[in-house]
Amino acid sequence: MILLDSVTKIYPGDHKPALDSVSLHIEPNEFVFLVGKSGAGKSTLMKMITKEEIPDSGKIIIGGIDLDYVKKRHIPGYRRRLGVVFQDFKLLPRRTVYENVAFALEIAGMSGKEIRKTVPKVLELVDLSDQAKKFPRQLSGGQQQRVSIARSVARQPKILIADEPTANLDKLTTEEIIQLLKKINDFGTTILVTTHNEGIVNTLQKRVVTMKDGKIVADQKNGGIYKLDETPQPKLPKHLIQTPGHALKNKPKRIIQ
Repeated sequence: MILLDSVTKIYPGDHKPALDSVSLHIEPNEFVFLVGKSGAGKSTLMKMITKEEIPDSGKIIIGGIDLDYVKKRHIPGYRRRLGVVFQDFKLLPRRTVYENVAFALEIAGMSGKEIRKTVPKVLELVDLSDQAKKFPRQLSGGQQQRVSIARSVARQPKILIADEPTANLDKLTTEEIIQLLKKINDFGTTILVTTHNEGIVNTLQKRVVTMKDGKIVADQKNGGIYKLDETPQPKLPKHLIQTPGHALKNKPKRIIQ
């Protein structure tokens, strides 16, 4: 579902890579936390997935799509296949809750009839049916984040990535947002969340990937807990790597139409 193989990225003027030969394989329907101190490489990794940045070397395959073959004009279409949630919500202030969600579907090319059918279901999923006519300024931070999530999942993406989705929320609201993401994951969506919130990571005990200095230094597959002070894992010889190297060899090239 999400496959990075030996991905390296060095920004101009930097002496150290933002990503240093990072390999990561996330299976369909996994819920994964990505943790690490500021500057560890989390945001750069997320930008690789959304194709906001291009690696200097390595391979990235998302949902069967080899990003090497996604041309610039096809990037908006590719991004519409993903659900993306930000910490600052990015809602349209002059549109109501209903209209914010509907607008995302309009951009995706959905018909008016389909939009009228879909939006109420999505608002019910995020428990905002009674807020449909309100504007973002009339909502709490947690409610605004729910609108952001509703907009992201309205197209039923197979992958949802959330960059610090609870950074500006109180503890109770944070727990509600994470439970909502878990609910979406239970419906079959692959979830990747970056966070500095130790509490939610330790409570859910899902897969936890830890980054440090542009490297993945720990990957707790099950029952993961929040920890930052790991040393980089030694690289295995290529002939010993089973995943993602072997999975990559037979991956078909695919281009967004």
